[in-house]
Amino acid sequence: MSPAFNLETCARPNILALEPYRCAREQVPPDYKDDGSNVLLDANENAYGSPLAIGANSLKSEAAAAGLDLFGLHRYPDPHQEDLKQQLCELRNNHAHTVQTLTPANLFVGVGSDEAIDVLLRCFCVPARDRILVCPPTYGMYGVSAQVNDVGLVKVPLTAAPEFGVDVPAVLAALDAAVAAPEYDIKVVYLCSPGNPTGATLKKDDIAQVLAHPTWNGIVVVDEAYVDFVEDQRTASLAEWVLEWPNLVVMQTLSKAFGMAGIRLGAAFCAAPIARLLNALKAPYNIASPTSTLARSALTPQGLAAMQVNRAKLVSQRVRLIESLPQIPGVGRLRGGTDSNFLLYEMLNAQGQPDNAVALAVYTKLAEQYRVVVRFRGKEHGCLGCLRITVGTEEEMSQFLEALAKTLAEVRQ
Repeated sequence: MSPAFNLETCARPNILALEPYRCAREQVPPDYKDDGSNVLLDANENAYGSPLAIGANSLKSEAAAAGLDLFGLHRYPDPHQEDLKQQLCELRNNHAHTVQTLTPANLFVGVGSDEAIDVLLRCFCVPARDRILVCPPTYGMYGVSAQVNDVGLVKVPLTAAPEFGVDVPAVLAALDAAVAAPEYDIKVVYLCSPGNPTGATLKKDDIAQVLAHPTWNGIVVVDEAYVDFVEDQRTASLAEWVLEWPNLVVMQTLSKAFGMAGIRLGAAFCAAPIARLLNALKAPYNIASPTSTLARSALTPQGLAAMQVNRAKLVSQRVRLIESLPQIPGVGRLRGGTDSNFLLYEMLNAQGQPDNAVALAVYTKLAEQYRVVVRFRGKEHGCLGCLRITVGTEEEMSQFLEALAKTLAEVRQ
């Protein structure tokens, strides 16, 4: 061993102090065992699977008919992914927000939205000087990526539940302060819409007010991971709005409504000059050939139709939960919105108050005794006593509702 090596002084201090983002499956109780028979309602996956699951046996022939090679693994993948980008543009080009048209020049594609989050920080933020602004409760990877890149974090909470909207005056005031401060700057604002864990879609006018700040020179990122679960699918996404706002980036993913979390494919729509910078920063072959091929298959007319079938099933089960959960003693208010494939509900104590101890006990008992995994969110801003429940299949929802009723009856005695 090297006598001079000392990890504590060799590694960057901000990395040593990092509290890594813990994915949903890492936070199950210690006695929980995943034996393949459990009901997993904690990670906002699509329980009905990908569009490719419909007619999976004919995947090879369908891909071949579409001109897609499932196998060419002896070659490096396409570093530009122009065909995939074109399909993503066609998905969002509906002219609901502009008469202009998205092209592949407006896209960065990466390994899930997390790569886009990170590359934006590396592109715009100077380590140990600049900051980003987030609006809790929100997705935890914004803060984790900021710490990895030694970038500061400014938190401006969303307005109170159940609206969970952008506190526009507070955000603008924070940007004013950054403009006036010579020692630091806020370079990126991350807004999650629909929010995680709130399930609430942010108002377009509120986002516009942040974009239009008269003196702040920075980027607004709207994370639309769950946008395909919004009722009005034509106007829900702001992706094409990047053609009107050169400081707007809109992130999306195939992990949620498309049910393809396993391929790790995310996209960032942005003005062409920003896209050029992001693509210059990425690894040479960051999108693997199987990922690209499967994504392109899901974006064909057949794949989109299958996605809509599964989406309709999930929306139906979402409605079922909204109707059924209030009938269970001990379930409190719905907090946030209904624009995603999950719902955020309070767990109440015997006095009828939202209670973190009760929520944690319910969460633990559901996993250990009933093999049903949800996610505890009670420590986040405005989420006291809350569990986040991913919408699953009809069978999974039946199992969950039965287990929740029994668990609450036992916990609240």
